[in-house]
Amino acid sequence: MKSATGRWVVGDDFHGRKVELGILESRIRDGNHVLLSGQRRMGKTSIAHEVGRRLKADGWVSVFADIEHATCPEDVIAELARAVHPVRPIAKRLANGIIRPILQNVEEISAAVFHVKIRAELNAGNWHRVGDELFATCASHARPVLLVVDEFPVFLLRLLRDPEGERRVDEFLSWMRHAFQTLEAGSLVAILSGSIGLMPLVDRLGMSDRINHLAPFRLDPWDRDTSVACFRRLAESNGLDTEEDVAVAVYDALGTGIPHFVQWYFAHLWDLSRMRGGSAVTVADVEETYRTGLLGPPGHGNLVHYETRLREALDDDTHYIAMEILAEAAVQEIFSPDARRALEREHAMRVGDAPQRVREALGVLEHDGYLEPDPDGHRFSFRLLRDWWAARFRDHYTPLANRSAVDTR
Repeated sequence: MKSATGRWVVGDDFHGRKVELGILESRIRDGNHVLLSGQRRMGKTSIAHEVGRRLKADGWVSVFADIEHATCPEDVIAELARAVHPVRPIAKRLANGIIRPILQNVEEISAAVFHVKIRAELNAGNWHRVGDELFATCASHARPVLLVVDEFPVFLLRLLRDPEGERRVDEFLSWMRHAFQTLEAGSLVAILSGSIGLMPLVDRLGMSDRINHLAPFRLDPWDRDTSVACFRRLAESNGLDTEEDVAVAVYDALGTGIPHFVQWYFAHLWDLSRMRGGSAVTVADVEETYRTGLLGPPGHGNLVHYETRLREALDDDTHYIAMEILAEAAVQEIFSPDARRALEREHAMRVGDAPQRVREALGVLEHDGYLEPDPDGHRFSFRLLRDWWAARFRDHYTPLANRSAVDTR
């Protein structure tokens, strides 16, 4: 098993998820379009590629499109075209049907050139038709096609920033729903994936019915046994000598089994061992690496993305409230009902719908894996993220209970 900290994995490097893979593959074989969700670094891209690999072994075609940087429907259609370019019969039919004068020999051009030429032909008036033709072409292929569209919610959030954002999001979701529903069952099956929750977004926009054709499938953290087994398998495969309890100490330090961070922790400890000439890693090394590596400057880039994605998912007022909730939960180790009421009172004068904003923020923080419900309120489940957040706010944060009451009369 290879150490992998920044890439998706398949085959022998894919660990765990036997049950999840079975369920996901069954849903796809039954012709269900899937909404794959889960917090970031949970392995959504890996499981999508792995199920695609398994289906390809049984005669399917699997294509993958990342639309994180798309800003409009035309960009999305062009990215989908890039994804199907390696499937020559689909690419040739698509080119002949859309831009016959420009693309004569699809075999002789790269996927990048194919993408550029098709994108140049797309505009606000024809992307629906081209998208319909792309889906129909895939669906008429001799073999069933799995289409994975990654970072779908990120695209919608970018589209939402347009002056007519809500109308355009509604238009795109309605088109996609209709396009999928008109296909012959099982001919083209899609997985829409993303680390920002699609459900909270469409709920906020009042568009939940636009995605009711998607079967929800959430990828949760590994349990303790799976996380420990992964670390031990990595250690054995890469020749890392460890004390007996190191794998358990790694899981306990993280507080949850996020696959990327198990791999990342291993990479730090493996580097430490090699710098010391191959000496065994101890439980004390696990704690030291946590403080200086994961929480220190080397880990900043891996964690700051949580804040970036939160900014993308929420409007300014709700984002501000979400940051208050996270600071309270990190510094106080709980966001309690009393703290929630204090937050609502404090923001009642600034945003007229403070209770609704708090509910919305909590909904996103739960869905996207920042916090989890607790009998006493909400807590971080991911210890590393809690400690990183606490380190940023501990010295200049006043807990909600200690603030002056806001006069809302």
